[in-house]
Amino acid sequence: MAALAGSLIGVNANWREPGTGVQIFVETNGVHTALVLPKRAAGHDWSAMVSASHLRDPSLTGDYLSFSWGHRQFYLETQSWDDIKAPTLANVILGSDETLVHVYHLTHVQEGRYSRALTITEQQYQQLAELIEDKFLFNADGGQPTPIPGYGDDDIFYEATGRYTIINTCNTWTGDMLEAIGVRVGAWTPLAGGVMRWFPQKTDNEP
Repeated sequence: MAALAGSLIGVNANWREPGTGVQIFVETNGVHTALVLPKRAAGHDWSAMVSASHLRDPSLTGDYLSFSWGHRQFYLETQSWDDIKAPTLANVILGSDETLVHVYHLTHVQEGRYSRALTITEQQYQQLAELIEDKFLFNADGGQPTPIPGYGDDDIFYEATGRYTIINTCNTWTGDMLEAIGVRVGAWTPLAGGVMRWFPQKTDNEP
């Protein structure tokens, strides 16, 4: 009930989607939410930091990157609701400083039930990119973050900063990123549905 209430209370009430700018996407798999950004936009290029060479199959890289953040064990063990196990949930409830940034390399993004398009200004894109970069745990010498194998050939994990709790979840992170750049979203969005409700589907491209 608290999660529902928090997601229904909007922030940035005066925000309006600009007519022109950078198109991003808010996506979900039903458990996790993510932000899909162009690899290159508004003067920012992710290709060095999130390199295609980190993938098992570098040829699968594309023009978009899907970013999300969360609990290390929860990420590595729960691709879907069917994967959730009691010990994993217990660890999530206890919280952890072991967190990851998850990145999918995407060749194509289409708006639909699980992916909602959103236009932001170039300045907002630059701010969002900086906020996401701040979640990566860089090497002690300031070098690039170390990649960790993902679920398949087109995704990768990186060690992250921040503490995961049942209050500060992967979906809270998505909502907080959008709130920080001025987008209207729920005040507290610990569940995927609490994020997605703020971005209604505009097309019927997907079933």
